[in-house]
Amino acid sequence: MKRYASVLGLPADKLDEYKQLHAAVWPGVLRMIAQCHIRNYSIFLRQLEDGRHYLFSYFEYVGSDFDADMARMAADPVTQDWWAVAKPCTRPLDNREPGEWWAGMEEVFHCD
Repeated sequence: MKRYASVLGLPADKLDEYKQLHAAVWPGVLRMIAQCHIRNYSIFLRQLEDGRHYLFSYFEYVGSDFDADMARMAADPVTQDWWAVAKPCTRPLDNREPGEWWAGMEEVFHCD
């Protein structure tokens, strides 16, 4: 099992829309998340001192080929439709890695 964390901006005018979308995530999206070996998935929201809102994502990957599972998820039509409505709510960080939407985070501490 590997833990993944990432961060993404959320413009203030999109707060309610993003929360409403995630209060009722489409069943097909949830199925694909599970089929791609993602467990214990959470998204947290926080307004930081810069006045901007940020989303923090955490999940555990229990599969054996992360890249293949992420490609499978990206190719799923239901997931693509979900991203088409959810992505416009967000603001990716300027300093993210090429190809990232959510900026990956380094794990610096863990305690079970």
